[in-house]
Amino acid sequence: MDQDLHHLTIAQASRMISERKVSPVELTQAFLGRIAMLDGQINSFILVLEEQAMAEARVAEAEIAAGHWKGPLHGIPIGLKDIYNTAGIATTGHSALFRDHVPAEDATTVRLLREAGAINLGKLATWEFAIGGTSLDLPWPPARNPWNTALDTSGSSSGSGAAVAAGLCMGAMGSDTGGSIRGPAAWCGIAGIKPTYGLLSRRGILPLSFSMDHAGPMCWTAEDCAIMMQVLAAHDHLDPGSADVPAPDFRGAIGTGVQGLRVGVVRHFFEKDIETDPEVVAALEASLDVLRGAGATISDVTLAPFGVYGAVGSLISRSEAYAVHEHWLKTSPEKYGAYGRRRLMAGAFVEAADYVNAMRHRARLVAELAEVMRDVDVLVFPTARGTAEPLGEDSMAGPPTRQPFFNRAFNVTGGPAVSICDGFSRAGLPLSLQIAGRPFEDHLVLKVGDFLERELGTRATRPVLSDAIAAAAE
Repeated sequence: MDQDLHHLTIAQASRMISERKVSPVELTQAFLGRIAMLDGQINSFILVLEEQAMAEARVAEAEIAAGHWKGPLHGIPIGLKDIYNTAGIATTGHSALFRDHVPAEDATTVRLLREAGAINLGKLATWEFAIGGTSLDLPWPPARNPWNTALDTSGSSSGSGAAVAAGLCMGAMGSDTGGSIRGPAAWCGIAGIKPTYGLLSRRGILPLSFSMDHAGPMCWTAEDCAIMMQVLAAHDHLDPGSADVPAPDFRGAIGTGVQGLRVGVVRHFFEKDIETDPEVVAALEASLDVLRGAGATISDVTLAPFGVYGAVGSLISRSEAYAVHEHWLKTSPEKYGAYGRRRLMAGAFVEAADYVNAMRHRARLVAELAEVMRDVDVLVFPTARGTAEPLGEDSMAGPPTRQPFFNRAFNVTGGPAVSICDGFSRAGLPLSLQIAGRPFEDHLVLKVGDFLERELGTRATRPVLSDAIAAAAE
């Protein structure tokens, strides 16, 4: 049984736990054993909390045995990107600067997960302070892609993407300022949602860009993301960006079909604005055929060129990131890795007028998108222009037409966007599709993502770390 537990989805494991077919202790032991056996290959965890996780699992088991099942995350093993504050446990941002940073309180989202009964297996690798790139000059090595460990995971939620894909945790928390949930979800072949800005609290998460930071879950399936979102979407009056809105019924939307759904395809993003691999486009067209066949209507829509979103988003995020890190960059620059220091320092050279004008243009982009979405319910376009690239390639600057991802548009405009796996390349690497929606219609994009995952059958194929498994068996 233990050999198969790591391939369960949260939805499947939750049912088994509630029916007493598997216990949180069994589940947690299985994942801790798999981490010990395999994570040396992919470096997804920078801290494994074995004793704490087992203690939490025993508590969960006792609660459930006493008839106090808290819901579908009770007893489910997860991981946290190491920018989420954890009380009494180091939160480092994968940086020497914060190596000894031990928060006194949990992040709001961490508290919500703990109260729901989730088991925290440990802290996951990230790009330094969620910006630093795949770096070899930090205290911990970069995460590697479990589909091929010579390849990059993308970032900045690198460990979160790798751990979920490799079956080292059932779900993980990531963050997304310019695509940092959806990029690793794409290259690691999992589901990841950047929720509507303000739907999830950011309090207790190491900040990068005040106006574009988003917290969100990363899981094997869109359904599992919906299960996590049901717990995570809650107003936090201590987070000034938190929206005081009712949480939608994420789980109730799953499985309700797409008949009558109006789908807008942002075709110029991938046919004109950024060079895109033909395999990516073919997988997208196949997904559109599935939606069309199920009763959705498909039409092309036009937004601003993708490069405009990139320029506006970069000006804003670099300025705000420098504001966060200015003191440390001036007093302890040597404690940053080279990528992180260079990227954060870029904000020092943005003039106030440029920042203000970027914010003004951002408002125009938000208005333009709202007008387009009067006629469609969701937008569809690729997440990545191609499959995972060699380790470190995503950190390299390239021309605008060679940018790896189509993500930043929805950080700039703030609406929800989910990345799912919609197929595989001839080389066996995941391909990806992005579904975006109106603000606070996160349940709708997850519903569409779940529908496509089921119809396309992509969730039956997982990466195999065969060399490590064989070595462990000898």
